[in-house]
Amino acid sequence: MSAMITPGTGRDRLQSLERGLAVLRTFDAERPSATVAELAAATALARPTVRRILLTLQDLGYIENSGSRWRLTPRVLSIGQHYSVSNAVIETAQPHLLRLAEQTGESASLAALDGTEVVYIARVPVRRIMSINIAVGTRVPAHATSMGRALLAWAPPETIQRVIETTGLPSLTPHTVTDSSALRSGLRRVREQGWSVVSEELELGLISASAPVRDPSGTVIAALASSSSTGRSTPAALEADVVPRLLTIAGQISADLGYREQARTSASTVNAHEGFF
Repeated sequence: MSAMITPGTGRDRLQSLERGLAVLRTFDAERPSATVAELAAATALARPTVRRILLTLQDLGYIENSGSRWRLTPRVLSIGQHYSVSNAVIETAQPHLLRLAEQTGESASLAALDGTEVVYIARVPVRRIMSINIAVGTRVPAHATSMGRALLAWAPPETIQRVIETTGLPSLTPHTVTDSSALRSGLRRVREQGWSVVSEELELGLISASAPVRDPSGTVIAALASSSSTGRSTPAALEADVVPRLLTIAGQISADLGYREQARTSASTVNAHEGFF
């Protein structure tokens, strides 16, 4: 995954911080350690700049080196931990995720939209159903997942347009929706029915269902998902057996966050985005 820096226009942006974060983001499962030269190539930064950033991060305890290679330290986990502690939806949703996993016998997840991707913010794994490693912090394309569809269905028109233009809706399997008109039509259906089921668009053999989670104003801030495999279930079975549970539990999480049914009218008025489909 590239950590290339995109130029900003804001006069208040702190370039040194942006560069430091770009270096941190370069480390991933495919690049658990790297040399200064590799990091410079990945971030398009000069080697002396990368070296200064690494030394600063080393002094702060976030980076360590062995010979010529650098790697993250466990301290970086504290950044995500601070997010979890400060984000009420995660703490509120955790017992509900456990209940959903117990009821379905399948993995339960909570995700939020970040740019053009969906990021897992809480998860209760049951079985390993994907070849990629899924954990809190994992990012997946919004257009090819039930969580992404549940989040995009209530997103502003410019967010949907940005996903389409930035990603190009790449084909991840033969079943991935790659046509923008088809995606918009699918989002309209999700909005009308209140839930999303996606089959084998992210990965062959993977099917999932999602429902929106709302804040007190009625704004969709997360998606609750249950995932299975084509060997254990079908899209029709998910719709019949899992979606009702999802809607109930997503509603309970929303209620715990302060959302009330009477807020729905005003929320739908604010977030209707009529005509953007």
